[in-house]
Amino acid sequence: MQIKVVAYGIAKEILQSHEMDLEIANSLTLKEVRSMLANQFPDLNRLASLRFAVNESYQNDEFQLSANDEVVIIPPVSGG
Repeated sequence: MQIKVVAYGIAKEILQSHEMDLEIANSLTLKEVRSMLANQFPDLNRLASLRFAVNESYQNDEFQLSANDEVVIIPPVSGG
């Protein structure tokens, strides 16, 4: 099945893209996709706090992904 991955900020720089389509096996969890992305883009592991949202809602690692879900990578935000 296919999902869309959207990245912002430093995560966008690490993925070298704002959006990408990702082909994954059926019934993967967010944790498994997160691990796949970390293996493909090891610099994601450098980020201290990285959140994931699916279809505009924050989800925990056990969330079961479905076809055509949009997974958003939300990197740490600093301000001043």
